[in-house]
Amino acid sequence: MSIRLVLADDHYLVREGVCRLLETEPGLEVASVCADLGSLLAAVETEQPDVVVTDIRMPPGDGDEGIRAADRLRETNPNIGVVVLSEYASPAYALALLEGGSARRAYLLKERVQNIGELVAAIRTVPEGGSVIDPKVVEALVAENARGAASPLNDLTGREREVLREMAAGKNNAAIGEALFLTERSVEKVIHSIFLKLGLTWETAVHKRVKAVILYLAETN
Repeated sequence: MSIRLVLADDHYLVREGVCRLLETEPGLEVASVCADLGSLLAAVETEQPDVVVTDIRMPPGDGDEGIRAADRLRETNPNIGVVVLSEYASPAYALALLEGGSARRAYLLKERVQNIGELVAAIRTVPEGGSVIDPKVVEALVAENARGAASPLNDLTGREREVLREMAAGKNNAAIGEALFLTERSVEKVIHSIFLKLGLTWETAVHKRVKAVILYLAETN
Protein backbone atom coordinates (compact mmCIF):
# COMPACT_ATOMS: atom_id res chain seq x y z
CA MET A 1 0.00 0.00 0.00
CA SER A 2 1.11 3.55 -0.69
CA ILE A 3 2.20 5.89 2.07
CA ARG A 4 -0.06 8.93 1.93
CA LEU A 5 1.63 12.27 2.64
CA VAL A 6 0.65 15.80 3.56
CA LEU A 7 3.44 18.25 2.72
CA ALA A 8 3.72 21.71 4.29
CA ASP A 9 6.16 24.53 3.45
CA ASP A 10 5.48 28.23 3.04
CA HIS A 11 7.99 28.64 0.21
CA TYR A 12 6.25 27.83 -3.07
CA LEU A 13 9.32 26.66 -4.99
CA VAL A 14 10.50 24.44 -2.14
CA ARG A 15 7.02 23.02 -1.62
CA GLU A 16 6.45 22.23 -5.28
CA GLY A 17 9.99 20.95 -5.78
CA VAL A 18 9.79 18.50 -2.88
CA CYS A 19 6.32 17.46 -3.97
CA ARG A 20 7.45 16.58 -7.48
CA LEU A 21 10.47 14.65 -6.17
CA LEU A 22 8.33 12.62 -3.79
CA GLU A 23 5.72 11.88 -6.43
CA THR A 24 8.39 10.11 -8.49
CA GLU A 25 9.07 7.67 -5.65
CA PRO A 26 7.22 4.35 -5.83
CA GLY A 27 4.86 3.74 -2.95
CA LEU A 28 4.48 7.40 -1.99
CA GLU A 29 1.38 9.51 -2.63
CA VAL A 30 1.26 13.25 -1.92
CA ALA A 31 -2.36 13.78 -0.90
CA SER A 32 -2.14 17.50 -0.12
CA VAL A 33 0.29 20.43 -0.06
CA CYS A 34 -0.03 23.33 2.39
CA ALA A 35 1.59 26.67 3.14
CA ASP A 36 0.78 27.31 6.81
CA LEU A 37 -0.06 25.62 10.09
CA GLY A 38 -3.82 26.06 9.82
CA SER A 39 -4.08 24.50 6.36
CA LEU A 40 -1.76 21.69 7.44
CA LEU A 41 -3.97 20.68 10.37
CA ALA A 42 -7.08 20.96 8.18
CA ALA A 43 -5.49 18.76 5.49
CA VAL A 44 -4.62 16.13 8.09
CA GLU A 45 -8.24 15.95 9.20
CA THR A 46 -9.45 15.68 5.60
CA GLU A 47 -6.84 13.36 4.13
CA GLN A 48 -5.87 11.24 7.17
CA PRO A 49 -2.30 10.73 5.86
CA ASP A 50 0.25 8.23 7.09
CA VAL A 51 3.00 10.86 7.28
CA VAL A 52 3.26 14.64 7.50
CA VAL A 53 6.36 16.29 6.04
CA THR A 54 6.57 19.84 7.35
CA ASP A 55 8.87 22.83 7.43
CA ILE A 56 9.80 23.89 10.95
CA ARG A 57 8.84 27.56 10.37
CA MET A 58 5.62 28.62 8.67
CA PRO A 59 2.89 31.23 9.02
CA PRO A 60 1.17 32.44 11.04
CA GLY A 61 4.11 33.00 13.41
CA ASP A 62 7.15 31.87 11.42
CA GLY A 63 8.43 30.35 14.64
CA ASP A 64 8.20 26.65 15.46
CA GLU A 65 4.94 25.73 13.72
CA GLY A 66 6.33 22.38 12.54
CA ILE A 67 7.11 21.37 16.13
CA ARG A 68 3.70 22.60 17.27
CA ALA A 69 2.00 20.57 14.55
CA ALA A 70 3.91 17.45 15.64
CA ASP A 71 2.86 18.02 19.26
CA ARG A 72 -0.76 18.54 18.25
CA LEU A 73 -0.81 15.40 16.12
CA ARG A 74 0.68 13.33 18.93
CA GLU A 75 -2.55 14.02 20.81
CA THR A 76 -5.11 14.00 18.00
CA ASN A 77 -3.60 11.55 15.50
CA PRO A 78 -0.93 9.50 17.32
CA ASN A 79 -0.47 7.01 14.49
CA ILE A 80 0.64 9.67 11.98
CA GLY A 81 4.39 9.96 11.48
CA VAL A 82 5.94 13.43 11.26
CA VAL A 83 9.11 14.43 9.43
CA VAL A 84 10.24 17.96 10.30
CA LEU A 85 12.54 19.68 7.80
CA SER A 86 14.71 22.45 9.22
CA GLU A 87 17.56 24.75 8.34
CA TYR A 88 18.86 24.57 11.90
CA ALA A 89 21.33 21.98 13.21
CA SER A 90 20.90 23.21 16.80
CA PRO A 91 19.85 20.29 19.03
CA ALA A 92 17.28 22.52 20.76
CA TYR A 93 14.71 22.05 17.98
CA ALA A 94 15.20 18.29 17.87
CA LEU A 95 14.86 18.16 21.66
CA ALA A 96 11.59 20.06 21.42
CA LEU A 97 10.29 17.65 18.76
CA LEU A 98 11.07 14.58 20.88
CA GLU A 99 9.91 15.87 24.25
CA GLY A 100 6.72 13.82 23.99
CA GLY A 101 8.55 10.71 22.76
CA SER A 102 10.71 9.69 19.81
CA ALA A 103 8.36 7.21 18.12
CA ARG A 104 7.12 8.23 14.66
CA ARG A 105 9.24 11.40 14.59
CA ALA A 106 12.10 12.51 12.33
CA TYR A 107 14.15 15.70 12.28
CA LEU A 108 16.15 16.34 9.10
CA LEU A 109 18.03 19.32 7.76
CA LYS A 110 16.60 20.71 4.54
CA GLU A 111 19.86 20.01 2.74
CA ARG A 112 18.92 16.31 2.87
CA VAL A 113 16.32 17.01 0.19
CA GLN A 114 19.23 17.19 -2.25
CA ASN A 115 19.59 13.47 -1.64
CA ILE A 116 15.96 12.48 -1.89
CA GLY A 117 16.79 8.96 -0.73
CA GLU A 118 17.48 10.18 2.82
CA LEU A 119 14.14 11.96 3.02
CA VAL A 120 12.32 8.97 1.57
CA ALA A 121 14.01 6.66 4.07
CA ALA A 122 12.77 8.84 6.93
CA ILE A 123 9.26 8.91 5.45
CA ARG A 124 9.23 5.12 5.31
CA THR A 125 10.61 4.80 8.86
CA VAL A 126 8.24 6.97 10.88
CA PRO A 127 4.89 5.29 10.09
CA GLU A 128 6.41 2.05 11.43
CA GLY A 129 7.13 3.73 14.76
CA GLY A 130 10.78 4.52 14.07
CA SER A 131 12.77 7.70 14.59
CA VAL A 132 15.40 9.52 12.53
CA ILE A 133 17.63 12.38 13.69
CA ASP A 134 19.87 14.22 11.24
CA PRO A 135 23.54 13.24 11.76
CA LYS A 136 24.61 16.88 11.98
CA VAL A 137 22.20 17.46 14.86
CA VAL A 138 23.60 14.42 16.64
CA GLU A 139 27.15 15.66 16.07
CA ALA A 140 26.22 18.99 17.67
CA LEU A 141 24.64 17.23 20.62
CA VAL A 142 27.60 14.92 21.15
CA ALA A 143 29.93 17.92 20.94
CA GLU A 144 27.95 19.57 23.73
CA ASN A 145 28.16 16.58 26.03
CA ALA A 146 31.34 14.71 25.15
CA ARG A 147 33.83 16.96 23.39
CA GLY A 148 36.71 14.97 22.01
CA ALA A 149 35.62 11.78 23.73
CA ALA A 150 34.49 8.41 22.40
CA SER A 151 30.79 7.68 22.42
CA PRO A 152 29.55 8.13 25.99
CA LEU A 153 27.29 5.13 25.43
CA ASN A 154 30.37 2.91 25.58
CA ASP A 155 30.38 3.27 29.37
CA LEU A 156 26.85 1.94 29.83
CA THR A 157 26.25 -1.52 31.25
CA GLY A 158 24.04 -4.05 29.50
CA ARG A 159 21.15 -3.28 31.82
CA GLU A 160 21.55 0.47 31.28
CA ARG A 161 21.43 -0.06 27.52
CA GLU A 162 18.26 -2.12 27.88
CA VAL A 163 16.59 0.64 29.87
CA LEU A 164 17.77 3.29 27.39
CA ARG A 165 16.35 1.21 24.53
CA GLU A 166 12.96 1.19 26.25
CA MET A 167 13.22 4.95 26.87
CA ALA A 168 13.83 5.41 23.14
CA ALA A 169 10.60 3.52 22.50
CA GLY A 170 8.78 6.26 24.42
CA LYS A 171 7.97 4.21 27.53
CA ASN A 172 7.62 5.74 30.97
CA ASN A 173 9.35 4.27 34.02
CA ALA A 174 6.46 2.01 34.95
CA ALA A 175 6.26 0.54 31.44
CA ILE A 176 10.04 0.05 31.34
CA GLY A 177 9.88 -1.84 34.62
CA GLU A 178 7.11 -4.07 33.29
CA ALA A 179 9.04 -4.82 30.09
CA LEU A 180 12.30 -5.63 31.90
CA PHE A 181 10.81 -7.18 35.06
CA LEU A 182 12.18 -4.43 37.30
CA THR A 183 10.58 -2.39 40.03
CA GLU A 184 9.91 1.24 39.17
CA ARG A 185 12.42 2.25 41.83
CA SER A 186 15.08 0.09 40.19
CA VAL A 187 14.32 1.72 36.85
CA GLU A 188 14.77 5.15 38.42
CA LYS A 189 18.18 4.15 39.78
CA VAL A 190 19.32 2.82 36.39
CA ILE A 191 18.14 5.96 34.61
CA HIS A 192 19.98 8.14 37.14
CA SER A 193 23.15 6.16 36.42
CA ILE A 194 22.62 6.63 32.66
CA PHE A 195 22.33 10.38 33.08
CA LEU A 196 25.52 10.47 35.17
CA LYS A 197 27.51 8.54 32.57
CA LEU A 198 26.18 10.67 29.70
CA GLY A 199 27.00 13.90 31.51
CA LEU A 200 23.39 15.04 31.66
CA THR A 201 22.94 15.54 35.40
CA TRP A 202 22.55 19.32 35.15
CA GLU A 203 19.90 19.25 32.43
CA THR A 204 16.18 19.59 33.09
CA ALA A 205 14.36 16.30 33.59
CA VAL A 206 12.79 16.34 30.12
CA HIS A 207 15.98 17.31 28.32
CA LYS A 208 18.02 14.66 30.12
CA ARG A 209 15.66 11.97 28.91
CA VAL A 210 15.42 13.26 25.35
CA LYS A 211 19.15 13.85 24.92
CA ALA A 212 19.89 10.34 26.15
CA VAL A 213 17.40 8.98 23.61
CA ILE A 214 18.94 11.01 20.77
CA LEU A 215 22.41 9.65 21.57
CA TYR A 216 20.99 6.13 21.60
CA LEU A 217 19.17 6.59 18.29
CA ALA A 218 22.31 8.00 16.71
CA GLU A 219 24.31 4.90 17.56
CA THR A 220 21.64 2.34 16.73
CA ASN A 221 20.83 4.00 13.40
